[in-house]
Amino acid sequence: HDRAALPAPAVAYNLTPPTADDAPVNDSLPKAISTELVTTKKDDPLGYEGKSRVDEPDDKPELNAVLRPDRWRIGFPEDPRYKKGKLINPYNQNVFKGDYPIIGQHTFLNVTLESESFTNVRRIPLPSNVSSERPNSTEFFGRGRQFFAKQSFITSFELFHGDTSFKPIDWRIKFTPVFNLNYLNTQERSIVNVNPVVGSNRFDTYIGIQEAFYEYRLGDTNSLWSSVKRGLRGKGREKNTSPYFDSTFVRLGIQQFNSDFRGLIFNDYNLGARVFGQAQNNRYNFNAAYFYQLEKDTNSELNTRLFIPGSGHNRFRNQSVVIANLYRQDTKYKGYTTQFSFHFNNDRPSQLFDRNNFPVRPGLIGDYVRHGIKSYYFGVTGDGHIGLMNLNHAFYQVIGRDSFNQIAGRKTDINAQLAAVEVSQDRDWLRFKTSFFFTSGDSKPFDNKARGFDSIFDDQEFAGGKNSFFNSQAIPFLNTGVLLTTPGTLIPSLRSSKTQGQSNFVNPGIFVYNAGFEAELTPKVRGIFNANYLHFHHTQPLSQLLFHPGIRRPIGFDYGVGFLWRPPLTENFIITGGFNSLVPGDGFKDIFRSNCAGQGCGAKPQTLYSIYVKVKLTY
Repeated sequence: HDRAALPAPAVAYNLTPPTADDAPVNDSLPKAISTELVTTKKDDPLGYEGKSRVDEPDDKPELNAVLRPDRWRIGFPEDPRYKKGKLINPYNQNVFKGDYPIIGQHTFLNVTLESESFTNVRRIPLPSNVSSERPNSTEFFGRGRQFFAKQSFITSFELFHGDTSFKPIDWRIKFTPVFNLNYLNTQERSIVNVNPVVGSNRFDTYIGIQEAFYEYRLGDTNSLWSSVKRGLRGKGREKNTSPYFDSTFVRLGIQQFNSDFRGLIFNDYNLGARVFGQAQNNRYNFNAAYFYQLEKDTNSELNTRLFIPGSGHNRFRNQSVVIANLYRQDTKYKGYTTQFSFHFNNDRPSQLFDRNNFPVRPGLIGDYVRHGIKSYYFGVTGDGHIGLMNLNHAFYQVIGRDSFNQIAGRKTDINAQLAAVEVSQDRDWLRFKTSFFFTSGDSKPFDNKARGFDSIFDDQEFAGGKNSFFNSQAIPFLNTGVLLTTPGTLIPSLRSSKTQGQSNFVNPGIFVYNAGFEAELTPKVRGIFNANYLHFHHTQPLSQLLFHPGIRRPIGFDYGVGFLWRPPLTENFIITGGFNSLVPGDGFKDIFRSNCAGQGCGAKPQTLYSIYVKVKLTY
């Protein structure tokens, strides 16, 4: 700037400096300001903060100040709009749900209590066994109505170190025991137990451990990857931190893992080791996991207990699962994620009778021979939205070898496929969707090629999920000792059991055509409608097992309606329920109806149904 352009400073004239003697002395004024510490009433924090574990400092400050050594328990002034929390109030901040540290400044405890109550009334096709429930039961098919109730009490304790937000945690310990009660009432014998003397109903309890793991943050993904590359080149470690907190973790113990978006191949709580993390500002996510499968309890389907006397002689089922996958977010389109995955299932030969004394490994079908399975799954899946269209899709190719397939009666090479796609679109408070699901079947069940697709341990949320009868129910394959389909899957795998049986790659396969919609009726209530048309891919395995040539392909029309209700508009109280039914098609009738006529020959297949209600309370 030009100094000449600046105005001259103003000058004060005719000012007389003050003189000390001019001011009168006033002895009433204080001699000096007090330097003692001024204390004020300490405001209490919001919520139930518990006892602080931070020690008060011994040294007092020289200047007036209010000490707050515990930064998490800073007080909040009295305000009628805010209520102070209590120990039993889950809606306010609480030291027992990770809002305040329980040890020091960075260690938190999160305690979660859950109650899940499930009730199901259903009708499924059941044969009348040699020892029937009622006299004069001459028909081959018996009464298929059943009542099932299950109550689970879940307690979860999670201790973690770090911050509650902004930064990934440093380590975590989690322990989740589950106490289960279950009751099954049927109208036929040899359903709840292989021994008909046991009767037609069963009550059982079990305690299992669904989560027990330790998780540790290895460090920034960038730094770890740079160290690996420099180590391979024979150079030292180089610090290369991520500005986005992209981190890599390791988790050891019993943990939940879902290998894809819809649980098509593996979705389980089991014992394993997992390395996972993010890279490039969370654009990439990766997993590498190894599971050594625990045996499941037969009736509760919980993990068998470890290190507890009397928990049973089968704690491990001699099965290993290796999984690796890579997610790429915003693949070409914002909001669309792709996934590439690899699964390896090494299910070694073993023999097992379940707690109800039914043979499940190997299944009681064909040649009863112990056999091992080595299967390799290669998959590409996607989930997200492209513009206004929501898209979910999957394709899996499985190859491998079965040392002795019971249906084929020989060693088989596995080569099978799965394909699925779902398209949906939101219209205000409605979501319309349609989907297609396919698994290949085996047209030549006795050769050395196994062409029927099967999963490892799936729990599929596809084509209606629990609102599909074919997906939600275990349909027995007459008296063969296996199931046409197991709960939680659309695959007609002919397994003895999903939780305790082995994969079977000689099966009929399936086509599923689906349409449905979801409606947000109110902020608290959601309505669901689902309709499926199902038919087999190839029926030759069914015809050979039943000595029934010419079984047709149509399974039938499967429809369901359901609801989800949150009375307090929170996730602490959720009620779900629904009704679903299967109207049998020609192929289903061929299986579950005899071709002859007259008394004692067979029964006409009835419309099958399922009514369920589930109440979930979370504290």
